[in-house]
Amino acid sequence: MVKKAENILVGISIGDLNGIGSEVVLKTFEDPRMLELCTPVIFANVRMLSFLKKSFESTALLHGIDKLDQIVPGKINVFNLWRDSFNLEYGVADDIVGSYAVKSFVAATKALKEEEIDVLVTAPINKYNIQSEEFKFPGHTDYLNQELEGDALMLMVNDSLRVGLFTDHIPVTEVSKYLTEKLIRQKIATVKQSLMQDFKISKPKIAVLGLNPHCGDHGVIGKEDDEVIRPTIKKLFDEGTFVFGPYAADSFFGNNSQEKFDAVIACYHDQGLIPFKTLSFGNGVNYTAGLNKIRTSPDHGTAFEIAGKNQADFNSFKEAVYLALDIYKSRMEYAQITEKPLKTKEKQF
Repeated sequence: MVKKAENILVGISIGDLNGIGSEVVLKTFEDPRMLELCTPVIFANVRMLSFLKKSFESTALLHGIDKLDQIVPGKINVFNLWRDSFNLEYGVADDIVGSYAVKSFVAATKALKEEEIDVLVTAPINKYNIQSEEFKFPGHTDYLNQELEGDALMLMVNDSLRVGLFTDHIPVTEVSKYLTEKLIRQKIATVKQSLMQDFKISKPKIAVLGLNPHCGDHGVIGKEDDEVIRPTIKKLFDEGTFVFGPYAADSFFGNNSQEKFDAVIACYHDQGLIPFKTLSFGNGVNYTAGLNKIRTSPDHGTAFEIAGKNQADFNSFKEAVYLALDIYKSRMEYAQITEKPLKTKEKQF
């Protein structure tokens, strides 16, 4: 059953409260038209957010709830996940604040998993102060991959560009050993399926960037491109997937080659995110493709240097909400189409 727009529940993990998370979240929903598109549920504490919003002059009206079955459509719901008091200091990486960022994210993920919310949008965390004996993950994506069904893949998205990654939060020195035929097949399949069900592209075209400079120059600067990446791409193409490459990463975006494809897959984090953020910063969205549930986030971090100064640009967070809603609707349509495909008549001769 397709929900009315305002009844789509957008769960929000608040991120690091010493960063710009609370500012970009609340400023996004100050516009009453946003509440016609969805109903937000922020996993935090209403008294704490009411205090914080004074520092960035937010006019958002908050509605505190103590249970998720108390959500009111058309309101900015704040689920009181904790009652504790603790010190907040904008711009400071604090372990206690980090633990509450984790608490918010874990609770929101549980709600997503149990279908108490429809989609999840995560505000930025500090990857250093979230580490503990209970939470040993380099970021949101790895935890979601553990808790949800599917195979998570970081896909950076804006209106005209989608950049995925074969590897994400691993040291550059270890990238080559991760690039096996099995991994490449798995990630390309994930991107292909996401383009079809999440972005309504029936026959997606995918480009793959080479690992080494100039794609290895026929083995002179590395053999991975010729021995692993290129043969795997050929096999997939022969099997019916429109995947092309590898392309030299240094010139690919410079000559706008990305415009010829529905998605580009980079071999490692910075190879994909540097061009993406150069072309899209402030409007890009980080989407966790490949899972049975939907999660998006803005394309920036905690921005401690401007936290609490009423300077944060909330556009990327708003775009993250828009994308989550668009994908939610696309998946509903895709499920209906694939469940009851149109019958084709046999030609009469």
